[in-house]
Amino acid sequence: MRVRTKICGLTTPDDAAAAVAAGADAIGLVFHDPSPRAVEPEAAAAIVAALPPFVTVVGLFVDPEPAAVETVMQQVPLDRLQFHGDEPEALCRAFGRPYIKAVRMRADIDLAAVMAAHPAASGFLLDAWRPDRAGGTGEAFDWDRVPSQRPRPIILAGGLEPDNVAMAVQRVAPWAVDVSSGVESLPGRKDPARMQAFISEVQRGTTD
Repeated sequence: MRVRTKICGLTTPDDAAAAVAAGADAIGLVFHDPSPRAVEPEAAAAIVAALPPFVTVVGLFVDPEPAAVETVMQQVPLDRLQFHGDEPEALCRAFGRPYIKAVRMRADIDLAAVMAAHPAASGFLLDAWRPDRAGGTGEAFDWDRVPSQRPRPIILAGGLEPDNVAMAVQRVAPWAVDVSSGVESLPGRKDPARMQAFISEVQRGTTD
């Protein structure tokens, strides 16, 4: 099975174009001000306007006020929403877009309970946990904690980079992988060569 790739935290049209040229299936735009990868709606709209067809645009939010999500959606044509906080199902479903629920894999997390509490989620993004960060930590978690029985698609994130993503794909067999800091030259700026190497390694992981 082909493993899809999302490159998250894009901040410029040039970086988005390089991600697509490398073979990314989706891009992520961060609407969470504390993140070094946060973008304003106007900048996000310019990034999306530069994309070719058939690239999925995902908007990332962390415990947002509903009005803030609506404001972004009025300006940016998002295909899918991604929630990285403690958002309940009702909020995630409120915007008329398919959504992904991120799960930060702290030691005591009950992943089955989170999945059961979000029955409308199209997939679950599993990320490393740090108490002070909602994502983009550059840290991995123990992949053996990913369940083998999966009622819905799993997106693997957290500490992925060109040097380890092939192994991650082989061990976890996720539906997709998500990378941000692992393909950067500095926070918020992507390195075209690292993006190309990352996606090549994803493909290698599915064939080795």
